[in-house]
Amino acid sequence: MKKSCMYPLIALTLVASATLLAACGGGGSKPTTAPTRAATAAPTRAATPAPVTPKPAATKAATGRIAFVSTRDGNGEIYVMNADGSGKLNLTNNPAGDSFPAWSPDGSRIAFDSDRDGNLEIYVMNADGTGQTRLTNNPAYDQQPAWSPDGSRIAFSSDRDGNEEVYVMNANGSGQVTLINNPAGAASPAWSPVP
Repeated sequence: MKKSCMYPLIALTLVASATLLAACGGGGSKPTTAPTRAATAAPTRAATPAPVTPKPAATKAATGRIAFVSTRDGNGEIYVMNADGSGKLNLTNNPAGDSFPAWSPDGSRIAFDSDRDGNLEIYVMNADGTGQTRLTNNPAYDQQPAWSPDGSRIAFSSDRDGNEEVYVMNANGSGQVTLINNPAGAASPAWSPVP
């Protein structure tokens, strides 16, 4: 083929290429890509893991003391022991029944209920059993003490209004007020810990 015939052929090829590029979105100064569809995988079924038997965690030696009620001496008494079960000690040692021990948040005192005055009342004592002091003095049953997280108040159950309700008082026994007044009654208060 002659050289002069080749130029129009090259020019025609370039024009055709440019037209094809323009038709496909190309030919601009910015490269473009054709939109693509995201590939979606067929749903797969997750394998069900085999049940795992928990391994015993490495545990630290238990610390602290545990308060509990026992009738080993003939009536309900408040005892304490070390967290490993050693060092059991009767704190109340009273001919009346003592129950529901509740540690103060700082661990220095224990609130409990006792019928040592003829009916259930709320008492508090030091963690070693000394300083046993009655906080309530009501002909009704006052029982089930629970310390506030900051140790400033004690919630308890009482039937002083005719049916059992939840009351709260200052840790020294003052300021006793009912929190619930419902004919169905309420009992067993428990404070939430501070978050």
